[in-house]
Amino acid sequence: MEAYIMNKINQTWTKDGFVLRLAQIEDAEAYFQQNFNPLDSEVARLTGCKEVFTHDEVVNFFMQCVDDDDRYDFLIINPDGRIIGESVINEIDWKARSANFRIAIFQSAERGKGIGSWAIKATRDFAFEKLKLHRLELDVFSFNPSAEKAYQSAGFKREGVLRDAIWDGKEFADDVLMAILEDEWKQIKVNS
Repeated sequence: MEAYIMNKINQTWTKDGFVLRLAQIEDAEAYFQQNFNPLDSEVARLTGCKEVFTHDEVVNFFMQCVDDDDRYDFLIINPDGRIIGESVINEIDWKARSANFRIAIFQSAERGKGIGSWAIKATRDFAFEKLKLHRLELDVFSFNPSAEKAYQSAGFKREGVLRDAIWDGKEFADDVLMAILEDEWKQIKVNS
């Protein structure tokens, strides 16, 4: 299903009862209550964010994201209707046709089911098919090898490493830079 909401393309994907769809203003309260009250400490570590956020910080930021035409925030919703994660294309540079990508599965019980890999590929395809991007980039921490493997499986390639750029509270870790280009994505689609 595809429709335009404000200036954004609204696309929805489903798989095994899970839904990936564009965030809406009405989702703000559930997004906070189901994921940031409190935020899972492992999610904070894997994403490099702080562990404690106020209600207003999360809700206000969420609403700004929904209204920002230079980003797409997709929510990952489980079969029970709970928001369990997000898949985000942000920092879009329309002139250079490039953007940043990030994903988080907030609920530990939902990790390891392949839902993140599915969301990565759906969002990647949206970036190239619908937004007509040329480059999609991300960074992942070296203490998260399963995420790096999922990105590689989706066609992202390592471009560099910022050595000991991250402090996870116990030790230094590398920040791994990855990206996929339009032609690489096209080749994946031809071969699939």
